[in-house]
Amino acid sequence: MQVTKDTIIGDILDFNAEAAAPLFLDMGMHCLGCPSARSESVGEACQVHGADADSLVNKLNTALSA
Repeated sequence: MQVTKDTIIGDILDFNAEAAAPLFLDMGMHCLGCPSARSESVGEACQVHGADADSLVNKLNTALSA
């Protein structure tokens, strides 16, 4: 899976929650199971949580390719 800022968080979690969830939790996104979290994009989540989207995308791609 190749993650971009437009990738939906729910899709990432469905692909590999074990690898991805800690990265979202580290940025302050603690409600991964709520409907809005499952349907928003990485870019939207980063904007809401004041996180760097490019950095998170890189971290997610690294974690998901391991």
